[in-house]
Amino acid sequence: MFKNYQVVVFRDHHGSCRKLRFRGWLFAAILLAVALLLAGNVYLIKYYYNYKRMQIELAAFDQEAREQNAQLLSITDKVKGLEADLNRLRGFDAKLRQMAGLDQEPRNVAPAGSDAADFDKKYLPLYRQEMLTRRLHQFLADLGRGAATETIRQQELLGTLAAKGTLLAAMPMSWPVEGWIVSPFGEGTSPLTGRREFNKGLDIAAPTGTPVVAPGDGLVTFAAATPDGGFTVAIDHQGGLVTSFGPLRDAAVAKGQAVTRGQLLGHVGDFGQSKGPHLHYETRLGGVPVSPMRYIVE
Repeated sequence: MFKNYQVVVFRDHHGSCRKLRFRGWLFAAILLAVALLLAGNVYLIKYYYNYKRMQIELAAFDQEAREQNAQLLSITDKVKGLEADLNRLRGFDAKLRQMAGLDQEPRNVAPAGSDAADFDKKYLPLYRQEMLTRRLHQFLADLGRGAATETIRQQELLGTLAAKGTLLAAMPMSWPVEGWIVSPFGEGTSPLTGRREFNKGLDIAAPTGTPVVAPGDGLVTFAAATPDGGFTVAIDHQGGLVTSFGPLRDAAVAKGQAVTRGQLLGHVGDFGQSKGPHLHYETRLGGVPVSPMRYIVE
């Protein structure tokens, strides 16, 4: 194979020829190069098809991962909704139990543990789907146990409330007027003086003439005009709990009259150092101002 080789090239119509000499090792090198070139082409073609197949599979995996992420995000939204519902249920339970005398102080209605206070920080971002899934299952289990506990507490509460129906009816649990709070209970900046003052009730803005109703059953202990030109109505709800409403444009009840929840007391007026037409709603327990939101069930 490594002998010398000759290639003879003949020219047409002339009868002449030309001889080309190749050494054996050069011929073998040419054959080897051609073989390597063919092998390289085959490898590249195979590599190209494998690359295209992997690219298609990667796109499919990426689409599946996006769908899984969307499903997990949807689950987190639903779980957050369940958590919010359970918190509202706990808050409602806390208010009713306090009214019924089962709890002396409002209990903490936040889920147990500091991590549960912020669901997003606990479960997001979704950089590890397996970890997120495990935490979601754990949270759902905790939520189920919490719901079961609340069910038992609600059954206990219903039994107590059934025995204290009259007391519950007297509680100022509803809003006395439809409007929006412009000044909450407690210390804050006065919109009139700009100084820090303690607001003994809620200032609820509403159009002049908006009906004001009793938030609970009780006995009217005061219903008369005040020096600012408006009317004030006060209701005794038993147990040292008294509510007052003013300034009213008029008084639809009289002192000594028994009222029931939802009964008309008067209408919103606009008198004195006006913040605009509004209702100043106070709740006092034993003569001490307390937040009306302590009793209102939203």
